[in-house]
Amino acid sequence: MYVKYLQLINYRNYKELNIELSKSVNVFIGNNAQGKTNILESIYYCSIGKSPRTSRDKELINWNGEEAYIKLYVSKERLDKKIEIKIFKEGKKGINVNSIKVNKISELIGVLNVVIFSPEDLKIVKESPSFRRKFLDIELCKLSKKYYFNLVQYNKSLNERNIILKKYNEKQEYMLEVYDEQLSKYGGAIVKARDKYIKSLNDKGKSIHSDITSKAENIDFNYITSVKNVDNAEHELLDMLKINRIKDFEKRATSIGPHRDDFNIRINGIDTKVFGSQGQQRTSVLTIKFASLEIVKEVTGEYPVLLLDDVLSELDANRQKFILNSISNIQTFITCTGIGDIEKYLKNEAQLFKVKNGTVEIV
Repeated sequence: MYVKYLQLINYRNYKELNIELSKSVNVFIGNNAQGKTNILESIYYCSIGKSPRTSRDKELINWNGEEAYIKLYVSKERLDKKIEIKIFKEGKKGINVNSIKVNKISELIGVLNVVIFSPEDLKIVKESPSFRRKFLDIELCKLSKKYYFNLVQYNKSLNERNIILKKYNEKQEYMLEVYDEQLSKYGGAIVKARDKYIKSLNDKGKSIHSDITSKAENIDFNYITSVKNVDNAEHELLDMLKINRIKDFEKRATSIGPHRDDFNIRINGIDTKVFGSQGQQRTSVLTIKFASLEIVKEVTGEYPVLLLDDVLSELDANRQKFILNSISNIQTFITCTGIGDIEKYLKNEAQLFKVKNGTVEIV
């Protein structure tokens, strides 16, 4: 899988952009705030219909434009795809795949698989559990329309249950029984999928991390959930929702379920979030991202597109070398302020672009 062509109209600081892309490595060089990241963002947007940088779609529209337009051609083993997205100022968007209107985001997900690695991804290690849950949910939604459905239904049921808890009266108690059944059904499926994904992260990530650190470090990913027996997740969740009902009334919120779950990362048995060095935390994220590439390849049969947004400058020479030696079969987009030491690792198929004030030129 690779992106052959990208067109942007009134997207961020691009009035109009048309570029053909290498199926190998594409490097976008330029000073900060010139539009390098905007290109990667637009590709990511075509994969899941959301930006990794903002939840407000209207921010993607050029300040003097009425709407933004993205067109992207994807080459795939079975059938090439054309993705077109229009983003309107009122917050709506229209999506077509091969000129057929997409009515649900679930119909877009999987057409173009992307893994992005940016400095913001350090939050997966350093910040609250919500960042780690978000990572798991995005990766699993890309791989499974069923997971996406279960997640949407779970969040709807959770929201409705919390509304009842906040406005509780005895006449509505029977509704809690209904929502407990739904939460346990969809939540059980989510827990099982996440547990399986974490096991895959361990399976793929251990060897990757060992290679990056020259066998000096061992990494472990551990899923943290209130469910003790994952195989029996649905029944356990239903029982716990009933047991915790009085506490939920007091807190006016649902206290257990996959919306509270987390995972931790340990290097040589030490919690990376609390005790890991900055270098270890960066390497952990690098391991997660490259393990994700392998998981997508295993599930779909094709490597996803890799987006490296200004991360090489944050890594030492050994980690840079690992990345650039690991992407020979993966279409990769790299943003940087200067090509510096990485040029010697780039092969002849690599394409260099100079980005300045919303214009792109081939170097």
